[in-house]
Amino acid sequence: MKRLMTTLMIASAALTGCGTGTPAASQNEGNAPLDTALTAAEKQARVFTPEVMWKMGRIGSSAVSPDGKEVLYALTYYNMGENKGYTSLYVMPFGEPEKARQITNNTGKDNSPAWGVDAATGAQCIYFLSSRGNDSKGEATQQLWSISPEGNNMRQLSAVDGGITGFGVSPKGDKVWYTADVQVDSVSSADIYGMKESKALIYDDLMERHWDTWEDGAYSHIFVADLNAAATEGNGLSNARDIMPGEPWDAPTAPYFEMSEIGWNNAGTQLAYTCKKLTGYEYSMSTNSDIYLYTLADGSTKNLTEGMPGYDKYPVFSPDDTKIAWQSMERARNESDKDRLFVMDLATGTKSYVTDGFDYNAANLRWTPDGTSIYFIAPIEATHQICRADLSDGNRITVLTAGDHDYTGFSVAFPNAAVAGSSAVCGTGVDEAVIVAEKTTLKMAPELFAVNAVDGKDTQITFINKEIYDNVDMGDVQKRWVATTDGKRMLTWVILPPDFDSTKKYPTLLYCQGGPQSVVSQRWSYRWNFELMAAQGYIVVAPNRRGLPSFGQEWLDQISGDYSGQNIRDYLSAIDDVSREPWVDIERRGCVGASYGGYSTFYLAGHSDRRFKAFIAHCGMFNLESFYGETEELWFPNNDLGGAYWERPGNKVADRSYANSPHLAVNNWYAPILIITGAKDFRIPFTQSLQAFTAARAHGIPSRLVYFEDEGHQVFKPQNSIVWNNEFFGWLDKYVKK
Repeated sequence: MKRLMTTLMIASAALTGCGTGTPAASQNEGNAPLDTALTAAEKQARVFTPEVMWKMGRIGSSAVSPDGKEVLYALTYYNMGENKGYTSLYVMPFGEPEKARQITNNTGKDNSPAWGVDAATGAQCIYFLSSRGNDSKGEATQQLWSISPEGNNMRQLSAVDGGITGFGVSPKGDKVWYTADVQVDSVSSADIYGMKESKALIYDDLMERHWDTWEDGAYSHIFVADLNAAATEGNGLSNARDIMPGEPWDAPTAPYFEMSEIGWNNAGTQLAYTCKKLTGYEYSMSTNSDIYLYTLADGSTKNLTEGMPGYDKYPVFSPDDTKIAWQSMERARNESDKDRLFVMDLATGTKSYVTDGFDYNAANLRWTPDGTSIYFIAPIEATHQICRADLSDGNRITVLTAGDHDYTGFSVAFPNAAVAGSSAVCGTGVDEAVIVAEKTTLKMAPELFAVNAVDGKDTQITFINKEIYDNVDMGDVQKRWVATTDGKRMLTWVILPPDFDSTKKYPTLLYCQGGPQSVVSQRWSYRWNFELMAAQGYIVVAPNRRGLPSFGQEWLDQISGDYSGQNIRDYLSAIDDVSREPWVDIERRGCVGASYGGYSTFYLAGHSDRRFKAFIAHCGMFNLESFYGETEELWFPNNDLGGAYWERPGNKVADRSYANSPHLAVNNWYAPILIITGAKDFRIPFTQSLQAFTAARAHGIPSRLVYFEDEGHQVFKPQNSIVWNNEFFGWLDKYVKK
């Protein structure tokens, strides 16, 4: 099974010393050519274009060093001509961006960096994954590597056949867990019948495919091995054992395979991991994943969350290993239930619902050294803020930060604390905490900020894209509260074109969010970028309609079973409210969206009283009956549509959902529509877009189909993104702006 992503797993310890050897400058020789410099024409025009956006550096995984003195991060740049990206690793003295040093060259697709320690020498080192090496068969695969913080002593530590997809080094540096694909069974006719040229895949049960990959009988398994960080040429792992032998399920879980679903205890004697140990139809109908505790000494595995029916993920041990924290959802058929913070006493099995009464999600959990507090990120009113739960004070929640921004991730160090797991830790660590967070706004791609652990104020410490911001103009963002038809208030972002003139009239776009339960926050996007739309002369109206997180669970839950209801009225409330401004040209309004936003676009094409001059739908749901039979995670339509189409009549929620399928209103379609889809999209298969395109053409509607044969639910590849944007803005310029 192909893995979609590898995410950062940090194993922190108090470390001293450093490696010696080849100087960092030698490591950087052979850097691949990057496409990052702005042209003279781009600087003169000062317009934020798709081409300029793809020249931006993209910060990935980051982590503050255990002593709080340096910050480690991955940085990716793209070469448009080669249609690929290059990622290298950097270490920066805390708060001194001008002294950041590149410690790996960008030819190896280095990723997932983590601070660690060499168990034999006690030297501080950095572990990471890279495609620069070979496995034991001589094939180029992703393997585990190490390097000193100065960029010396780069070593290949693993040579696992087929490569590894993720890792976590134990706090003592003597062991490592890693994940790799294991062939458990086969669905190939070539294997089943021994006919090597046959290309059939044979299934007896769901889920035969997931997200963008057909099931092939291989599963992601966790391995534990002894680690020798001083080894070279792939000889650093020994005594590797699969802790899930013969098991037909993935850890971490599909389809995202997040390595933060696996974690060491601080003693290095146990692993906690997330797994959804269901198969077939039962797997497709439930989100029920559990936290499992694996003990290295006897090889035993224990289910810690048995009886908790929803998602249980992202386990993190307390510093003394007596407790474990994790994120938990209550309902097994709702992937967008409240993400609750739970803590378990491992000795007694007692569970505590820490964020009970706090009506927001909790993610990115980080303990303080004495185990009395946990830092986390919560979405609050279309922003993401860093919070702290004080377990010793009745689980009191403090929202530490404030402002119109998103913290998308953070790491924290406690330089004055003793080694994790000892009894001599100092205080709560709150005053001593060094927090480094990845922060975005609608006008700024991710940058690193230092966050004061006491007052929540932050200071920018990286300036990756300063040249671009200095040479292009960004539009202002207005925060607007709109009255809804049921007497509530809805936060709506309004993004204005650069050099906005309130005496002029502008073409205006209603943006319909997907998910459907994904917040329209201050997160920067390289796909649906509001500043990019504004830079082309459009006002963008982006409402946090019903069904989006960060406004409480009641607001979020409303959309389930009511796709065509209040949330659609919320869209219209937003565009109508902003359209009262004299600078909106009501004769030049467009409607755009993807996924559920694509459903919204298809639906509004037939139910908007001709408000819009043109539409763009990306990977949208068009015919809900056929969608139910084409998608893969059946818990999703069962929760959001109320059940299967064959439950009609009698199931009132399903009756309402299917009766409001967009395809039933194509006779009302009147405006040009651009439809975009990807061949590898199994969540909302491309056949939904084909049906919509056929309906539009059969009704004489000006329409266009853009079909990406190598993309799934989103468009990721650089050249495909340029094509996508050219089609997107070409359509709007032709049918909305003119």
